[in-house]
This record gives sequence, structure tokens and C-alpha cells, in this order.
Amino acid sequence: MKKLLSIYLTLSITVSIQAQNPIITNVFTADPAPMIYKDTVFLYTGHDTAATDAKNYKMPDWLVFSSTDMTHWTPRGACLSTKTFSWASGDACAAQCIERNGKFYYYVAITHKKDQNSKGGIAIGVAVSSSPTGPFVDALGKALVTNDMTTDKPHSWDDLDPTVFIDDDNQAWLFWGNGSCKYVRLKPNMTELDGPITAFTPPHYTEAPWIYKRNNLYYLIYAANFPETIDYCTASSPTGPWTYRGTIQDTVPNSTTTHPGIIDYHNKSYFFYHNGALPTGSSYRRSVCIDYLHYNPDGSIQKIIQTKQGVSPAN
Repeated sequence: MKKLLSIYLTLSITVSIQAQNPIITNVFTADPAPMIYKDTVFLYTGHDTAATDAKNYKMPDWLVFSSTDMTHWTPRGACLSTKTFSWASGDACAAQCIERNGKFYYYVAITHKKDQNSKGGIAIGVAVSSSPTGPFVDALGKALVTNDMTTDKPHSWDDLDPTVFIDDDNQAWLFWGNGSCKYVRLKPNMTELDGPITAFTPPHYTEAPWIYKRNNLYYLIYAANFPETIDYCTASSPTGPWTYRGTIQDTVPNSTTTHPGIIDYHNKSYFFYHNGALPTGSSYRRSVCIDYLHYNPDGSIQKIIQTKQGVSPAN
């Protein structure tokens, strides 16, 4: 009887999340980072818990959801907490998870304590798990990147928003940054830097980079301006030079920020982002959405059409 009740509750939760934007309606989510593993889409998000009258972010952990049709999303709970990182002191910021050799590496931005290893500010940590839904543990016991390691910008939050990418030659790359975009090679173990950090500034760049490769062309998608739009560049190499290609998403309802995530799944391309469209939503109480992404024959990206109905089930 208990088993049947558990199955019923799980199905009820799954079915209650229908095709719509925002896609998750019972909790505030932000900074979407989708990943495909064994034909299932795992969606990692931030978790906004700020009060309705808040003037700043409050994000205690990261959530994960899963889907096999891009319409019905099953909540898998909080897979990682700020408390996982003993060296951290602040709220959770944007993050991305990637699989390599059967392990899942979760790169997160989080405030570092002022100690012998850092003067404080936003740092990048990495957690690891044998399952895409966690639990994740701190892979290093220390930050992978501290604010002291990046000096091209003076502010303490210039190391936000890590995105990670493994190229066809198996070289892993980490991109991140607020105010400037930074990148570095990762060693095969995914927990060590493999060379110097390089910083550059694409046109109108603000934060939230997302890098991927399609048909031998590299795409760098990012939040631009403020309030934020989504702009992008392309290149023939992950190190550039990058060619600016324009704006693909206009500002979003009721939020000054947005954050891109892009996947191809079952022969369709999907664009993830967040807005503040839920009841009592705001720039600090955000909600993840999905719309279709379309390419032109030359590889350029068509303007994203923000919809309320979201996407239909994948074939």
C-alpha cells in the first residue's frame, strides 16, 4: 500500500507540471543548465527563496528535474547545497553539471570565506557524484577558482556563472565571468586547471556564458546589457577569435536578468532561460522557461520567440 501511494504521489507531481511557461510552477527556479544523459534530460537550476519584498537574492541550494519529453518534469529534489562546501559562506549562484567517464561534475559559483586561501568574493567550486541526481560532494575540499586568481576586473563577483564543455578531441573547457568572459582548459580529471586563465570581453557582455559546438562551429551565448538580453558570438575555435552575431532574445518579463541553456534533443533544439512571470515573481523570485531554438542554413540563430505555452512533447 505504501509503495502504491508513493508511485501515485510521484505521478501526481509529474503530471501536474504541464506544457507551459514557466515550466516549474511550485517553486522558484533560475539559471537553467540542461544536460542529456542516457536519453533523459536533467535540468539543474538555482533555487530562489527570497521573500516577496526582497531586494537581493537568496539561494540556499541547487535543484534538479528530469524529463523524457521536454513537457513533463519530475522533481528530483535538492542535489547540492551551499553547506556542501566548507570553504564557502554565501548563497548559491549559477552552475552547470556535465558527465565524463561515468561521473558527474557540477561547477558552481558561490561566495568564498575570507581565509588563508582567499580574500573572499565569488569563487568557483566543483562537486562530483556517481549519479546525475546526486548526492554531490565537494571534489576538492577547496575552490577551483578564487577571486584572487582573476584580476582583470576589480569587483568581487566577476567569477560568476561557470559553463563547461568537452570538445570532440576530449579537451574540457571552463568558461565563466561577470563583466568579462574568462576561460581555461581543464585536465582530464575535471578538477584541475590546465594552463593560464584568459579573459576577453565580447560585445555587450554582462555574464552567464553558455558554450557549445554545432557543425564544427563554436557558439558562445551570453547575457548582455542590463536589463539583460541574450546575445551570441561564433568562432572556429573555443579560444576564438569570436565574431559577434547579435541578439537572439529580448528582455524577459518581470526580471532584470536571464540565463541561457541550449540542447538538441530528439531532433529539436531547445532554449532554456528564466523570467519572473509566476505570481509573486520578481528579479529575485525567478522561473525557468523553455522555447524552441531555430538555426538558419548558415548556422546563425533565429530570434527566440518567448511563449506562454512552452514546447510540445519531443518525438
